[in-house]
Amino acid sequence: MTTNHLLEIKELGQSIWMDNLARDLIKSGDLKKLIETRGLRGITSNPAIFEKAIAGNAMYDADIEAGINAKKPLLEIYESLVFEDIRNACDILKPIYDESGGLDGYVSIEVPPDIAHDTEKTISEARRYYAAIGKENVMIKIPGTSKGIPAVEQVISEGINVNVTLLFSVNSYVETFWAYIRGLEKRVEKGEDISKIASVASFFLSRIDSNIDEKIDAKLKQGASEPGSRERLLTIKGKVAIANAKIAYQEYKKIIQSDRWQALSAKGANVQRLLWASTGTKNPDYSDVMYVDELIGSDTVNTLPPATIEACADHCNVADRIETDIEEAYNLIESLKDPDININLDEVMDELLVDGIDKFVKPFQSLMKSLEDKVNRLATV
Repeated sequence: MTTNHLLEIKELGQSIWMDNLARDLIKSGDLKKLIETRGLRGITSNPAIFEKAIAGNAMYDADIEAGINAKKPLLEIYESLVFEDIRNACDILKPIYDESGGLDGYVSIEVPPDIAHDTEKTISEARRYYAAIGKENVMIKIPGTSKGIPAVEQVISEGINVNVTLLFSVNSYVETFWAYIRGLEKRVEKGEDISKIASVASFFLSRIDSNIDEKIDAKLKQGASEPGSRERLLTIKGKVAIANAKIAYQEYKKIIQSDRWQALSAKGANVQRLLWASTGTKNPDYSDVMYVDELIGSDTVNTLPPATIEACADHCNVADRIETDIEEAYNLIESLKDPDININLDEVMDELLVDGIDKFVKPFQSLMKSLEDKVNRLATV
């Protein structure tokens, strides 16, 4: 009998979620099948995913026509399509939510990406999305920008589950966890329950390596001037994202040992788990499951694209590695400052955040355009 390595991962305290959602996945029964056969325990979505799901898919046409007949504006039609998919996925994952006591079984939906730098609009939209969808196992995704972090604190204080997305730097992750803590503390001050609130911090991986590898390749092409620098540059290729993630996990451990967290834990608070995102390997020279194998550990989530789910079920090498090679991880990150490497990690993280928002804004705009075209076409039929 073939071993499903995804089920082994669950035994080590990590939950596997899927980074994909479309109506045909729900209607065909494939989502239920993935839960049963692949141990899937949650779903994340984003504007890029919905663009692929809705654009050119006739499955949505009847609902689009209903929106046209009801004279709904374009944004309302879009939301009616997306909210229905989210609700139906929440219903399918509800048994996982119940069985896990609210640890898993969540479906994430992102607030409009073009408000990533507006705290008040983010708070307002998070409230509206949460109320409109009306499912206790929905998570609202909020980008971890400087304006997004205060929004996280506020909506957590209002009892809304949050998936903080687009986290690249360890400092951003730490800020995210403290925002979660402050939100919970506000609820405690008001005498409100904190035991039913969940949050994950989506820490991105492959995009970091893609960015840094590109910088390394450029340095190699120019000709490394320092003796041995070529070899040093080659040794860090494809290694920074995992090292960065392992350091983030060490920060997680420090925070949960703090007095402030322990006080919340005593009142029933759930930890904000690190969620490994952007885990599809982009470089064909690397293992297609490298961002799974190296980051398995307790109290974490890994959200995988469908191809990585199947690859991992087939050939993941499962072991608890989240706390292995920690000293090497710190040394590797520190080595980026060395003159013969000279890569500014803070600048890389800033670039990635700007680019990450852009990667959500453009598909959102493209989706709205293709939806508008479809509305115009169906309206004249």
